[in-house]
Amino acid sequence: MIEVLFVLVCFLASAVGCICGIGGGVIIKPVLDSLGIYSASTISFMSGCIVLAMTCYSVLKAQIAGESQIKRQVTVPLGIGAAIGGILGKLLFDMIRSAAANADMVGAVQAAVLFVVTFGTLLYMLCSARIKTHTISNRIACAAIGFTLGVISSFLGIGGGPINLVVLSFFFSMETKVAAQNSLFIILLSQAASLVFTLLRRTTPEFPVVLFICMVLAGILGGIVGRRINKRIDGRMVHRLLIILIVIIMLICCYNFYQYCF
Repeated sequence: MIEVLFVLVCFLASAVGCICGIGGGVIIKPVLDSLGIYSASTISFMSGCIVLAMTCYSVLKAQIAGESQIKRQVTVPLGIGAAIGGILGKLLFDMIRSAAANADMVGAVQAAVLFVVTFGTLLYMLCSARIKTHTISNRIACAAIGFTLGVISSFLGIGGGPINLVVLSFFFSMETKVAAQNSLFIILLSQAASLVFTLLRRTTPEFPVVLFICMVLAGILGGIVGRRINKRIDGRMVHRLLIILIVIIMLICCYNFYQYCF
């Protein structure tokens, strides 16, 4: 029964993640952590792979269909920076995992950091109408911003999450649906780099292979459904859905932090 729940979470999270451009990992990671079945390391790895599969499908499908809205001048440097940052974020995660007295401490740190990140994102989105946005085009600045995103997302094992949309909105004045596509591209590069780095270092945690394959397939299917829904709704609906998700994620983070600490 628990396996069915895991697969369902991956499907729904990937569908919503594709609609909003947050990847799905920001939902998958805290929800599966809250179930307490596998370690934070295992959940981070599986979540990252599921997000990678979903974003790969979504980006390639949009490109093949001629519907891509990726702004290459800024998003490619952002993605490259995120890929490099993703490697550093992975190193940071491994460092904390090695230094921690127990595995629960790693999960507690991740839950606390994710809460802070999502809370800041919520404040921005609620006040976005009164915030002046910018249009940065310098490639070095773009790469630096992407690097920061990559460190945060890789360390948390979430792929990218709502913080990507805030950055794309504030620094590059992207409308919500355009930001969603560009966010998925950044997540794709960041997660690909993180996975390759993990495989090369042979630090892959133990995970249930059959369940993992089913979760990845569910993630891709979620991406297919989410992409179709995204084409039928407007940016305001995406914005509202994202705010609801952020509140839910924050509540789960509080629960996870309490579980890991007490």
